[in-house]
Amino acid sequence: MAKNDSLFPAAEASPERARQLNLLARSAAAAPLHSAGHLTEYRPVQTRTIISKVQSRRGLPFTHAINPYRGCEFACRYCYARYAHEFIEMTPEDFERKIFFKENAGWLVQQELSHLKPNTEIALGTATDPWQPIERRQRITRSILEAFTRTSGLGLGIVTKSTMILRDIELLRAIALRHKLTVHLTVTTMDTALARILEPRAPRPDLRIWTLRRLREAGIRAGILCSPVMPGITDSRKSLEAVAKAAAEAGSSFFAANPLFLQACSLPTFFKSVEEHFPGQLEAYRQRYGSSAFVSAEYSKRIADLVDAICRQYKLGRRYQPIPPARERPAPEFVQIQTSLPFSA
Repeated sequence: MAKNDSLFPAAEASPERARQLNLLARSAAAAPLHSAGHLTEYRPVQTRTIISKVQSRRGLPFTHAINPYRGCEFACRYCYARYAHEFIEMTPEDFERKIFFKENAGWLVQQELSHLKPNTEIALGTATDPWQPIERRQRITRSILEAFTRTSGLGLGIVTKSTMILRDIELLRAIALRHKLTVHLTVTTMDTALARILEPRAPRPDLRIWTLRRLREAGIRAGILCSPVMPGITDSRKSLEAVAKAAAEAGSSFFAANPLFLQACSLPTFFKSVEEHFPGQLEAYRQRYGSSAFVSAEYSKRIADLVDAICRQYKLGRRYQPIPPARERPAPEFVQIQTSLPFSA
């Protein structure tokens, strides 16, 4: 298991870290082409570890992370994880065009989970969507979930935009019996046209809300992560309320939102999109993010206060909760699930 694999790495690296990244770059460069889709290549990559220990100054609620893939086909313009391709000597644009899948992930997770302390908090999908299109064939994420069903006593938080998570709903129910499980469906806006600009190849917002409803009907703790909140684009009360209202109507366990965190590697891609679609906001973004990846404390507080008010208005719960002892975890209430989508994506 990796001992020092930061979710938000500093630009400098130790000699050992540099050596590891060099080996990773060579492995990625040598990976054979497995298949190709629309503007996208898929390649296998070998890895010696799958559960990474997270180091961050952001006060994250988890200490370990799992990412079944390197790169993400959903092509979200704001995605902070584009740095992952810089590590393997590729461009940030390659992040959505060249997807690497970790063939031995399920076996590795099985081995590494046994070394973790009880109640360890793990995040699945911090730098790539676990159910992006390639998962339909490769089933890497499914193999990871299967490994979790053979252990117990951990915290697992999942982040996705994909409706494909419903394929694995019975595995998620089994995991919820043995671990503290929380699923986060990311919805930044209910405006479909705006979502297509911000998240070009992700499922529509209404499909994500529909997926949330199905998860909740299955008794799984699931809610909406309305992040990132983008200044001048999705940060109005009307925009946030629209997402919260849809979440509440779908039975969401919680609602959370945080301002845009703009990594240097993501800044050119995001700024290009702002210049094309929101030219009046470009200068404000240059001033706001020109010297820092974070918004000001004042802006953060304003968004936090607004989100708190909206949560109270729609009676939406909090994102985080303590891990209860296994014997105190209620069994998910089973409801027959219709997993075929009622709409086209």
